Formats: sequence, structure tokens, C-alpha cells
Amino acid sequence: MAKKSTKKPVNKSKPAAKKPAAKKSKPKEPTLGRPLVTNEEKLYMLFKEDYHARQIFEFLRVETVKDLEQFSPEQIVRLLSKPIRTTVDRIRQKLAEKNRHLLEDMEYAAGWKREHPAEN
Repeated sequence: MAKKSTKKPVNKSKPAAKKPAAKKSKPKEPTLGRPLVTNEEKLYMLFKEDYHARQIFEFLRVETVKDLEQFSPEQIVRLLSKPIRTTVDRIRQKLAEKNRHLLEDMEYAAGWKREHPAEN
């Protein structure tokens, strides 16, 4: 009996082919898809259940989604808080005129009194 050869055919190694460099795609900008309301949608209808939101729209004097989209969130907060800051400053000044101050606000009152001695 003849022995069968158990030799496996030798694969000639081919030089490693260079893989093409993966293209770095730009990160996709997030999309929201198709808008569910138009630019001309009235805010009072869209937010009819949210009294506080409607108050903000009235303060900003905006009526439509398009009008509102002209503001950034930071702008809205800044615009809404400005009257509060100025009112608190007026309160601090009026109390300082009367030698009074808010809680932990003695330094402001004393400084204001030094800067405005004629009003004492």
C-alpha cells in the first residue's frame, strides 16, 4: 500500500495589501426632521396650557414661532432678569438712604452711604 501524502499545498504569502485610509467624514449636524408647526404658528395656541410661557412671550413681544426663534435661550434669560436686577438695586439704594439693608447686604449699604454723603 502506498502512503498518501498528507502534505497540504503551500499558500504563497502575498504582500499585505495596504488598506485605503478610512475617510474621516465630517460629523453630521443634528437634524430635527420636518417641522411639525409652521413659522407662522401662533404661540398662544401652541402654549395655551402654559401660562408662564405665554407671559414670557408677552414680555418679549413675540407672537409667532418665527419671532421667538430669533432669540437664544441666554438672551431670553438676560432680558427677563434685567428688570429684576434693576428693581433689586433700587430697593437696595432706597434702604441705604434710610440706613437699612437687606440680609447680608451691609457692605453695599455702607458703600452707598459713603458715595452719596449729600443724600444723608
